[in-house]
Amino acid sequence: MATSHVKRAFKYRFYPTDAQAAELSRTFGCVRKVYNLALAARTQAWTRQERVNYNQTSAMLTAWKKTDELAYLNDVSSVPLQQCLRHLQAGFANFFAKRAEYPRFKSRKKSRRSAEYTTSGFRFQGGRLTLAKMKDPLDIVWSRPLPEGASPSTVTVSQDPAGRWFVSVLVEDPSVKASPTVDAAVGIDVGLTALMTLSTGEKVSNPRHERRDRARLAKAQRNLSRKAKGSSNRAKARLKVAKVYARIADRRRDHLHKLTTRLVCENQTLVIEDLTVRNMVRNRSLARAISDAAWAEFRTMLEYKAGWYGRDVVVVDRFFPSSKLCSNCGTIASKMPLHVRTWTCGCGTVHDRDVNAAKNLLAAGLAVTVCGAGVRPQRSSPGGQSATKQKTPRREP
Repeated sequence: MATSHVKRAFKYRFYPTDAQAAELSRTFGCVRKVYNLALAARTQAWTRQERVNYNQTSAMLTAWKKTDELAYLNDVSSVPLQQCLRHLQAGFANFFAKRAEYPRFKSRKKSRRSAEYTTSGFRFQGGRLTLAKMKDPLDIVWSRPLPEGASPSTVTVSQDPAGRWFVSVLVEDPSVKASPTVDAAVGIDVGLTALMTLSTGEKVSNPRHERRDRARLAKAQRNLSRKAKGSSNRAKARLKVAKVYARIADRRRDHLHKLTTRLVCENQTLVIEDLTVRNMVRNRSLARAISDAAWAEFRTMLEYKAGWYGRDVVVVDRFFPSSKLCSNCGTIASKMPLHVRTWTCGCGTVHDRDVNAAKNLLAAGLAVTVCGAGVRPQRSSPGGQSATKQKTPRREP
C-alpha cells in the first residue's frame, strides 16, 4: 500500500514573550468560551429534538461578537474560534456514529489549553512562524527540521499543565513511503514484568518510569496538599507536581517511539492482542502499573507507523486463550493463574508463559492473513465473536 504524501505533525517547544503569552492565554479562554456556548446551544436544541450544524453555530458566533457581554471575542483571531466549532461538529458526528460519547464542556482548570490556526491565521516564511494578532514570530526551538519544501496546513499552539508551550505544525511529508517488504512476522505479548515479549523469545524490559519517579512525585504531592486552596503557593506547588508528571510522560513516550519504530522496520506483520485497557485499570491492585506501561499508547503508535510504512498489524480477539494454549501440541490448559510464569504441557513441552503467548498470537495472526477468518485486523472493524475464541473443554466425570 502506497503511503506517500502522509500528513505528519511536527511538535516543537517555543518560548513566547510576555505579550505573546498574554495573547495566547486570551485566545485559549475565548476558544473554551465559544466551544461551551455552542455546545450548550446544540444541547438545548437536542432536547427540543432539533439539530444544529456547524453553519448555524458559526452564525451564532457572529451574533455573539455583536453583544456587549461577548464583545471581547473580537480581540482575538477568529480562526481558532471557527476551528473549535469544527471540532465540536466532529465530536457530534462521532457521537451520532456511536464512535464516541456525547461531547462534554471544557473546564478552565482541567481541559487542554490549545488553539488551532489554519493557513489564514498564520504566516510561515523563512522558517519563522507568526500567528495572527501578533507582530513578532514565535521563538521556536527547531529540534528537528521540517520536510524540505514543507508548507504547513494547520498550526496548533498549546500549553501543558507544566507551563511549557508547544506548537504542532501539520505538513505533508513526501519522505514517508512504504518500506521494502521483509519476510518477517512477530507476535507481541504485552505485560508488566516485561513490557512486551516477542515470539522470537526476546523480552523488552519494563522501564517503569512512574515507579522510578514515585518518591519525587509523592514529595511534590505532599507539598501541594499542605498549601491553602487558591493561594499563589499552591499554584507553584501544583506546577512542580505537573513537571514531575511531564518528565514521566516524556520519557515513556520517547521509549515507546523508539520501540515501535524498531518493530515496524524489522517486521512485515505484527500481531497484538485486543486488550480492554479501560476495563483492566479498574483493578486497583494493577491499575497504576498498567497505566505506567501505556499499552494503549503503544498500540496507537504501532498502528499509525505500520500504516505509514506499509506494514500489517493484526489484532487478535481478547478472548483468544494465548497463555493457556500450548504452542506445540495445541492443548488448552484448564487453569492458568497470573502467578504461574512457567508451565509444562502434557506433551512434555516446558513453556515460558509470555513467550508461549506471543507464539500463539503470531500463529493466530498468520492464520487470519491466510484464510481471512478468526481475528479482527482493524480496530474499527465490526464486532462479533472471533473464530479463534476458544473455551476450555469440559472434562468428563
